[in-house]
Amino acid sequence: MKKLIVSVLSFCFFLGAFGQSKYDQREAFNPQFYPYPGNQFRSASGQPGPDYWQNRADYKIDCNLDPQTHTVSGHVEISYTNNSPDQLNFIWLQLDQNIYKENSRGSNTTTQTGGRWSNRTFTDGDVIKSIKVEINGNTYTPKYNVTDTRMQVWLEKGLHPKGDKAKIDIAFSFTVPKYGTDRMGRLETKNGEIYEIAQWFPRLAVYDDIQGWNTLPYVGAGEFYLEYGDIDFNVTAPADMIVVGSGELQNPDDCYTKEQMKRWKEAAKSDKTVMIRSADEVTNASSRPDKKEITWKFKIENTRDVAWAASKAFVLDAAKINLPSGKDCMAISAYPAESIKKDGWQRSTEFTKGAIEHYSAKWFEFPYPSATNVAGIVGGMEYPGIVFCSSNSSGGGLWGVTDHEFGHTWFPMIVGSNERKYAWMDEGFNTFINDLSTAAFNNGEFNKTSFFGDPNSSFMVKYTFGDKMDGLFNVPDVIQQANLGIAAYSKPAQMLHALRDVVLGKDRFDAAFRSYINRWAFKHPTPWDFFHTIENVAGEDLDWFWRAWVLNTWKLDMSVKDVKYVNDSAANGAEITIENLDKMAMPVTVLVKEKNGKEHTLNLPVEIWQRGGTWTFGVATTSEITDVILDPDKQLPDWDRSNNTWKK
Repeated sequence: MKKLIVSVLSFCFFLGAFGQSKYDQREAFNPQFYPYPGNQFRSASGQPGPDYWQNRADYKIDCNLDPQTHTVSGHVEISYTNNSPDQLNFIWLQLDQNIYKENSRGSNTTTQTGGRWSNRTFTDGDVIKSIKVEINGNTYTPKYNVTDTRMQVWLEKGLHPKGDKAKIDIAFSFTVPKYGTDRMGRLETKNGEIYEIAQWFPRLAVYDDIQGWNTLPYVGAGEFYLEYGDIDFNVTAPADMIVVGSGELQNPDDCYTKEQMKRWKEAAKSDKTVMIRSADEVTNASSRPDKKEITWKFKIENTRDVAWAASKAFVLDAAKINLPSGKDCMAISAYPAESIKKDGWQRSTEFTKGAIEHYSAKWFEFPYPSATNVAGIVGGMEYPGIVFCSSNSSGGGLWGVTDHEFGHTWFPMIVGSNERKYAWMDEGFNTFINDLSTAAFNNGEFNKTSFFGDPNSSFMVKYTFGDKMDGLFNVPDVIQQANLGIAAYSKPAQMLHALRDVVLGKDRFDAAFRSYINRWAFKHPTPWDFFHTIENVAGEDLDWFWRAWVLNTWKLDMSVKDVKYVNDSAANGAEITIENLDKMAMPVTVLVKEKNGKEHTLNLPVEIWQRGGTWTFGVATTSEITDVILDPDKQLPDWDRSNNTWKK
């Protein structure tokens, strides 16, 4: 009996020892990673292939804002080009205003759970008054059906492949919601309401070589996936209102007073903020042209969307943005007088200018003629050439939201990834570049104001890699609202920092990341195009990295297991054994300290984990070891730092 008990205990000890580590090198370094090979559309090197295509949507829009009824009405003429190799017998459009209807999918799901994207009031959504289609000179009224936030329009003879065009003319109207899922809405101020108008006209859904029509409904957290084209849009509003919008204002002389035009031209040449309309002038009728109404005409090229804002309460200022190519560009800010406070919106143009100049110099030049920051009810939301930020923000908070929303110009306005599916490819990439711009702005004035704090601190690691946290590779609407800030923003940014600082080094990473932006500017990359590009440009097989960080929710837990001396003498050198206790593999830096004050720093590559969960290496010591420390600079998200250090 005693022998049996000893055997059982020995077996249990064996199982306990074996169970201490969850690491499996065959899983971590499995050679089968990419789901499909490269083809003529998307190269295995991560570049668009020689036959890459995407369809195009150009828009001409005329609309009116009626502040008495809070309605926007007008019509849009869409010129749609089918560059695909497929015959298209119907097209899908997005009607995002339908999310605000009481019976919408968003209202029945997101609104029920509450939070940032819930509807606070309901509207009738998009009211479609008429639709006409013209193809090859044949004009007709098509059959169409509306399903929640999507509209399918049937084409009588279809659109032929590789260049056939259609014109779709749609008359529409909608009521501007008070709070529009934190992406648009109305803010009451002492001098009038501020209207922030977005997702406001029927827009083409994307038809691509990966999925065909992308028709995921708009229910709140998931954002947008849109085709590129040129957009001309005209907004008619009462003359006492100032309108700002995406792109370049084509008729400023019609919209501003002579004095304001003088200041406007001064701002276009000034590195310092120039006041176009001061807070004192907002209540002065002479600060607006003596007309009943004004039509503001905007134009923006090679864009996926436009947005605008209007108010009679706007204070307006601007300054010049210095782009690497020397092209003309302006930073513009529109805000109510209440937003002027210590480090308040009077610094918005300075912040906008600083962010745009940094990203343009480091990654890819800002492509639009102006960058406008609008204070209103929206906490933070991005559109091409214009962003909406909270009117209550100031100091580090205002810098952070301004920098973040304009950072979205690069992801996803320039690099047009699918936000409806892959939030980590726009929010996370943007959060990463925000970290670098914040460190650079004004000698790091706001460098310690990060919302998430140190991502590698023990608290944040437990939160980010805890069992209740959603992974990156989820549709945003599937991720729990409380987890979205981590899964879409901070964890993918943390991943890129680890890739840059620990795996590849700054030079290799920056070259690869810049190549990704240049390759996919104004195109539609998938996650696999990103993976391929980084690996090919940096010259590193990273399937083990993407598998751990993106496709799974693996943890990293490395420990110091044993320290021995050769022939029991420190003078002969030491052998140190480290162990990987969880599923993620990463390179590791080891700091070894000796009693005589000598220190050894060893940078061990990820390949040490290819043969198993333990690794033993030699150190040429001459005296006793006092400390062995894994990841001494805390660059890695180690789950349990208590086992990272061995002391004599």
